[in-house]
Amino acid sequence: MAKRSDALELAILGVLSKTPQHGYELRKRLISVLGLFSTISYGALYPTLKSLVERGLLVEQDEVGTGKYPKRARITYALTESGLAHFNALVADSGPGAWDDDTFAVRMSLFGQTEVSTRIHILLGRRSRVEERLANLQTNLAKGRERLDSYTLELQQHGLDALEREVRWLNELISREQSQSAADGGNSAISQVNNK
Repeated sequence: MAKRSDALELAILGVLSKTPQHGYELRKRLISVLGLFSTISYGALYPTLKSLVERGLLVEQDEVGTGKYPKRARITYALTESGLAHFNALVADSGPGAWDDDTFAVRMSLFGQTEVSTRIHILLGRRSRVEERLANLQTNLAKGRERLDSYTLELQQHGLDALEREVRWLNELISREQSQSAADGGNSAISQVNNK
């Protein structure tokens, strides 16, 4: 649960690093535009926003509607300088938490704001984690195939296919990132990442 909460915090900071937004816009962006979460309840969003405000990472601003019938004041959330510094530190982190199932999609959605060497390191870490799962599933399937019914075998094969697809996809992304880095003169960053 903590990892999902951390992922939500990072996603919120990432969206707000572009522009201040109120809760409804923020929720809509997290769900429909970024597609990071299938759903986010206001019961999860607002306590997270409150926590970020209490920690000094966000500030609340009252926004009063204009026009013939002024709307009720809405609270808009914006990053503070501390919030931006915290966000930049999170985006620069390429440790194992960056390629966990709960955080990888959020981290990838922020790749446009991430250094190339960090992106490559995260992708390499994710690939190693998926390859490890793939090898374990292949081993378990080979050992227990005769004891499984046809439905369970289908389910196992589906999982195997999904992991193989993800490895291929990650290989393509890594190759593209490395090519782009080399074209941009980032050869030293690539060799540092590959040597880790």
